[in-house]
Amino acid sequence: MKTTLPALLLPLLLVSAPLAQAADGAAGGAGPLATIPSLDVKRYMGTWYEIAKFPNEFQKKCVGFTTATYSLREDGRVDVLNRCRRADGSTDASDAIARQVGGATSPRLEVRFAPGILSWLPMVWGDYWVIDLDPEYQLAAVSEPKREYLWILSRTPKVDPAVYDALLGRLRAKGLDMNRLVPTRQAE
Repeated sequence: MKTTLPALLLPLLLVSAPLAQAADGAAGGAGPLATIPSLDVKRYMGTWYEIAKFPNEFQKKCVGFTTATYSLREDGRVDVLNRCRRADGSTDASDAIARQVGGATSPRLEVRFAPGILSWLPMVWGDYWVIDLDPEYQLAAVSEPKREYLWILSRTPKVDPAVYDALLGRLRAKGLDMNRLVPTRQAE
């Protein structure tokens, strides 16, 4: 079932205006949030499983089984399809468009869930910053400048515990509060 309520990245849309005013992103004394040095967008395309996240208002109807599928468009932008399972067993799905901010290898993207007619409004674009990504493009962490949101994404529904723990250590070093992290329920 398609809905207009995004399943994964809407928080980025709604917080973009305040984030623009606080672009330095200092959180609890931490410096600005660092992204990865560069992103090969073509390699990033495909389906990612949500492994864990900071709880947010926009995914409260999701009980798990959350995925994000990215597809590169001819114009260089990215089609986004987010899906999750609701408590009643139905699927919540939402579509968005993403665009890179900066050069062709920038790890900073913006995502828009609002209709295209509103794309000229800055507040309909939300930050999507890739802040950690392994060299094989199998495990990623996505956040935004204020560190209010965090998603850990993987190409597979399960992640090696040692690899996951190492990622959590790197995220903690970036000033993210790992006590807020909640695992995402995966398919049995």
